[in-house]
Amino acid sequence: MPRLALSLVLTVFAALPVWAQDLPDQVTSYTLKNGMDVVVIEDHRAPVAVQMVWYRAGSADEPRGRSGIAHFLEHLLFKGTEKLEPGEFSKVVAANGGTDNAFTSSDYTAYYQRVAVDRLDLMMEMESDRMVNLQLSPEDIATEREVIIEERNQRVENDPGSLFREQRQAALYMNHPYGTPIIGWRHEMESLELEDALGYYRQFYAPNNAILIVAGDVQPDEVLALAKKHYEPIPANPNLEPRMRAQEPRHLAEQRMIFRDPRVAQPYVMRSYLAPERDSAAQEKAAALVMLSEVLGGGQTSVLTQKLQFDSQIAVYTSAFYDATSLDDTSFGLIVVPAEGVSLEEAEAAMDKAIAEFMQEGVDADALARIKFQLKAQQIYERDNVQQLARKYGGALTSGLTIEDVQAWPDVLQAVTEEDILQAAREVFDRKKSVTGYLMDAEEGEVTQ
Repeated sequence: MPRLALSLVLTVFAALPVWAQDLPDQVTSYTLKNGMDVVVIEDHRAPVAVQMVWYRAGSADEPRGRSGIAHFLEHLLFKGTEKLEPGEFSKVVAANGGTDNAFTSSDYTAYYQRVAVDRLDLMMEMESDRMVNLQLSPEDIATEREVIIEERNQRVENDPGSLFREQRQAALYMNHPYGTPIIGWRHEMESLELEDALGYYRQFYAPNNAILIVAGDVQPDEVLALAKKHYEPIPANPNLEPRMRAQEPRHLAEQRMIFRDPRVAQPYVMRSYLAPERDSAAQEKAAALVMLSEVLGGGQTSVLTQKLQFDSQIAVYTSAFYDATSLDDTSFGLIVVPAEGVSLEEAEAAMDKAIAEFMQEGVDADALARIKFQLKAQQIYERDNVQQLARKYGGALTSGLTIEDVQAWPDVLQAVTEEDILQAAREVFDRKKSVTGYLMDAEEGEVTQ
């Protein structure tokens, strides 16, 4: 049956339109005189466009001891400018039938609007305005600081899984700023002031540190004309320095942690390993790790699911995860949620046994072919969403990759072999570079904060 199913899947895939399988994204790029990169992704199927401005600055670029500034500033950019009143930006977008938002990661901060194509000129006018003309008052700082602290309360403090993840990340990165949460440590967030936000803004919010991505029913020359009109007059920051971050020392000892919280309803074990990221013109190792995560924990037919859920019934859920797109070393993770009556120690032992058996048995050829098909189909279908297309390029370009890397990535994934996957596993599964964590209910009588 598995071979028959695979044959049917491949037959369906072969029937997909040739343009969908083989044509690369229609991407045109420019660099303005002030150093701002412009990327245009054409998709003429609907009269809409997405404008995204990505800054090569995220939480990992914050000064030590002032965590949360990048995310704080993301909120503050919706305050007023010399031309717009506080909150007016989003009101104008909505009045023109569009939507807007922003997001922050360790490596970037991005702002976007999705609008009808004929509103693109207005969106660029407003976005370029807040790149340089942000107006903040002490009252803005006080109000928005309370907002982000409440956001931390809701998303982190009230969720033991989020607190566990935060502690585990801090243990994995002993020196690199990836160990600091994007939203910030609460005690540092509480002391953020106006000059913290303005200092970060003046340093990083400059055209030579930004990428403009426009995706949708647009013509490259028209987008370039608008970019020259609105963004090119903004002067570059001559004092912008290369992104230099503290790096990890050698990891010489496996780390283990137990996180207890009375709100935990379902205990689980999770292990994270330091892992290499996608590197420009050398994406093969990251591609093998993507395939490894899929083979081990990517669905109902994955190794951990088959061995721990179906065969031994040790677990009710298993997964593996790897985020390849990162400026510096990222992580590879495994998770096992044990079945009722199974201890976390037993679940961890079963996970290690399953991985050891996988390293001996190798990769099932049919499973690998099925994963490659699924990834190919996913890449085809994501072209139906111009916002996803823009995010794919923005995340890559702010993480040190190039347009050529993004367009080569599907073929690099398809070229991964069984030996590539096993070699990647041998390299990444180094317990000295890992943190194994248990998330558990509080012991009887124990008081937790």
